[in-house]
Amino acid sequence: MCLAVFAFLGAGDQDARFGALGHKLMCVCSCNQVLLECNHVGCRYSDRMRGELAAALERPDSDDLVLQAFVQKYGPTVLLAPTATGFNRLAWVMPYLALVLGLTTVVFIIRAWKMRPLTIPVGGIAPASPAEIDRFRDQARRETEL
Repeated sequence: MCLAVFAFLGAGDQDARFGALGHKLMCVCSCNQVLLECNHVGCRYSDRMRGELAAALERPDSDDLVLQAFVQKYGPTVLLAPTATGFNRLAWVMPYLALVLGLTTVVFIIRAWKMRPLTIPVGGIAPASPAEIDRFRDQARRETEL
């Protein structure tokens, strides 16, 4: 009984590892699905890739080595999420950086537009301020009273 428990204990780890690695890989049949969830009818790749994954887990390689073997064979698009090293890190950060820089630029432009001085056309009349309009109204009321 104890021997069976230890045998199944190791099998559970292997299944969990298979599931974890299988959910980090994409099927290369262009269905854009996770390898273990590929239900593409007539898919020539998913069964073969699952077999390769099971065979790779039989060896004492680490998870990173198994993933690297798949990247070498099928290319970097086999990974569900790109690695966070080198150029990939820049590719993850760049959209957020562009958003922040864009919003900052918009804020500066709006502030500059608000603070710009009023331009008076040549030979034209400058627009009156609210205080001047109130003064003109008071003057008009005084002058029109009888």
